[in-house]
Amino acid sequence: MVKKVLEPLKMAAEDDGTEGVSRRSLLTMLSGTSAAFAGLVMAADPDRVEALATEIANNPAIVAQSPVGLLERDPEGQVGRMQADLLKAFEKPIEQRRWAMAIDLRKCVGCNGCTIACITENKLPPGVVYRPVVTETIGTYPNVAKRFLPRPCLHCEEPPCVPVCPVGATHKRPDGIVSIDYDECIGCRYCITACPYNARTFDYGAFYSGTDKPERYEEVPSPEYGIAWNRENEESPIGNARKCHFCVHRIEKGELPACTLSCMGRATFFGDLNDPESLISELHGQPNVMRLKEELGTKPTVFYLV
Repeated sequence: MVKKVLEPLKMAAEDDGTEGVSRRSLLTMLSGTSAAFAGLVMAADPDRVEALATEIANNPAIVAQSPVGLLERDPEGQVGRMQADLLKAFEKPIEQRRWAMAIDLRKCVGCNGCTIACITENKLPPGVVYRPVVTETIGTYPNVAKRFLPRPCLHCEEPPCVPVCPVGATHKRPDGIVSIDYDECIGCRYCITACPYNARTFDYGAFYSGTDKPERYEEVPSPEYGIAWNRENEESPIGNARKCHFCVHRIEKGELPACTLSCMGRATFFGDLNDPESLISELHGQPNVMRLKEELGTKPTVFYLV
């Protein structure tokens, strides 16, 4: 089982044939551990990145905290178990899977690492955020405290965004993931209005450079839905509604979502809710489960532990 769990990550982190740890393999290993590092990589000069990657590769303590390192050291731990659950789910037909996510608000420290990892993974432009972290103050002065609430798309079982789409671009997959077909989306934004969780944003075609000419790192295609999307010539996904999709392009390669791996407090859990032996099913049965706006009857598959 350990070998089976490690295989997808090790294949992704395979060396390119050069001596020592390659830049590609190192960045792959660290991608789920250091979201800030991943963000730096996107914007930095390639020569500086190469030097930094070599320096980090020679630091065993950092490499040990990568997803591959964690699995090798503790294959039966939280990450290892979720990875095993993920691979087990793919032994079933897609209609028998039911992806879900749990977020433990007692562990979330508001570092925004998941937000940065999501932006880096999906190459998101300004104004498009799939996983914001909402900060709220609870209690009455002087007995007050802050609570952090990550809010991805909740992938509702009864999604109000689906029926309002006039062209059927927003749809629910057999495994429960609510997706957007960028080629079909006409940018009417009805779905943005219909979502009671503000989980959708619109791509207006902006760039971080603030000009019409993007920086080099902004020209990297987004891998969403397993397609290389180039934001150029006002073509999709520019002019489309956009949202979290549980990193479906990673899931279908046997990899956990970027936000799940990047969480420094291990507050995010992911798995198949139709597997009664999975970690996500165990958490789903806890008495301290909370869902946002349950009274609306949307039945979110993202739930919180409080």
